[in-house]
Amino acid sequence: MSTSALTRQVRVLAAPGHRHDEILTPAALDFIGRLADAFGERRQELLKERRRQAIRLSSGSPLEFPLVTSAVRADPSWRVAPPAPGLTDRRVEITGPPDRRMAVNALNSGARVWMADLEDATSPTWENVIGGQLTLLDVIERRIDFTAEGGREYRLKDRDELATLVVRPRGWHLDEEHLEFGGGPVPASLVDFGLYFFHCAQRQIDAGHGPYFYLPKLENRYEARLWNDVFVLAQDLLGIPRGTVRATVLIETITAAVEMEEILYELREHSSGLNAGRWDYLFSLIKTFGHRTDFLLPDRAKVTMTAPFMRAYTELLVRTCHKRGAHAIGGMAAQVPSKDPDANEAALAKVRLDKEREAEDGFDGSWVAHPALVPVCREVFDGVLGDRPHQMDRTRDDVEVTVADLLSVRRVGGPPTAEGVRSNIAIALRYYDAWLRGQGAVALYGLMEDAATAEIARVQIWQWLRHRVVDRETVLSVLDDEAVALGAEFPWAAVDEVRELFERTALAPELPLFFTPDAYARHLVRRTGAGS
Repeated sequence: MSTSALTRQVRVLAAPGHRHDEILTPAALDFIGRLADAFGERRQELLKERRRQAIRLSSGSPLEFPLVTSAVRADPSWRVAPPAPGLTDRRVEITGPPDRRMAVNALNSGARVWMADLEDATSPTWENVIGGQLTLLDVIERRIDFTAEGGREYRLKDRDELATLVVRPRGWHLDEEHLEFGGGPVPASLVDFGLYFFHCAQRQIDAGHGPYFYLPKLENRYEARLWNDVFVLAQDLLGIPRGTVRATVLIETITAAVEMEEILYELREHSSGLNAGRWDYLFSLIKTFGHRTDFLLPDRAKVTMTAPFMRAYTELLVRTCHKRGAHAIGGMAAQVPSKDPDANEAALAKVRLDKEREAEDGFDGSWVAHPALVPVCREVFDGVLGDRPHQMDRTRDDVEVTVADLLSVRRVGGPPTAEGVRSNIAIALRYYDAWLRGQGAVALYGLMEDAATAEIARVQIWQWLRHRVVDRETVLSVLDDEAVALGAEFPWAAVDEVRELFERTALAPELPLFFTPDAYARHLVRRTGAGS
């Protein structure tokens, strides 16, 4: 297909915005079109396979380490690519949406890596999607400095003091309705990846790093293979050497947990490790096995990383990564600073305990959501790593994990509490309201929450209703109370819209796989004016 034909086929359906022409250039749209043309159908087939796998597992087929790839797991010889420049030492990683304030604070925070999150921490309004790309471009061009309305100045430090930039695009299941190719929306993952790669890959290489990514929501090795093929084509199209891209995969689905080695193998030329994503992992467990009573989970606050099935998951991740020369990155510390000194001290103590567990288990680094948490996380990992950049030499050969270990949920089972029911509903409603207003990272009750929090909150309500450990009248009564409280706290909130979204995504007989596609199609696209 010719370049001109592709350009005509990639249509921008939203109204132009300030500086959007810097991102949505004809050449960039052509590049997105080439990716969509090459991989769109394959992506659809993989999404169909997700649904088929879900049906098989819900019908009683066992979850297993794949027999067909046993030779890959047994082969001791293969390794992933060596760490890329800027990704050798990852002892502290900070995450957040790519807005200008967050960008400066994160890059200056003292963390080794900033994950600029176009996925769960970004509400995908068109302005956020393109504005995030502009932020990333401005960061690399060092034109991100600004003065806020209150007079506070935001200035980047010297380049050698900044965190390494890593970008998380949206998952395979999402579409970008504001771009049309071949009569349909472009896969959102290819939009986020493609725009950043087209504009910034060579700039990052010239600056001494490279185009680095976090890959979310993968469910199996085939989805990792698809990403690898995207990387290969993208590099070839722009004349960038193969293997320049690096990608860390979030293991946040139960089906990916049994294919960790296979996922590393498929991406080995471009892999830089795996990450343990707690809330999405629990969300995946409920989606996959929530119809079974032996997978009934208690209040999410009671499901800690020390639960046997969660320790099996994290220890398997460390062992798998270090066996293959990859980084193992721990989960999120989501606490945000409080004006109450006692509350701050308690929160930091929790963070320290969590990071000590991860460092002692062999993780090479971990995530924090706020710059104030960087020092405590760094101090913990400094105490274990010293001057070493990582601890890949700890191969954790002592770890033996079975599928039964990964699924031993009943050992932490129990009925929900009234407080747990109310907390889930309150958080889901408040997050939905913020998300519909274009905010994807939200401070709620002392924690920085993103879409993963809303997902686990809503599916727990669904699961408790399904198994009748909570009655529908109780849930509706709490929903009434919290909807009123939301409206009183935020008079501008679209309470009816938020409540309707909660009822569709948490109270329906069949559980929607994600709340984001429904909310995006019904609300965000309509508000930002996608259309011819």
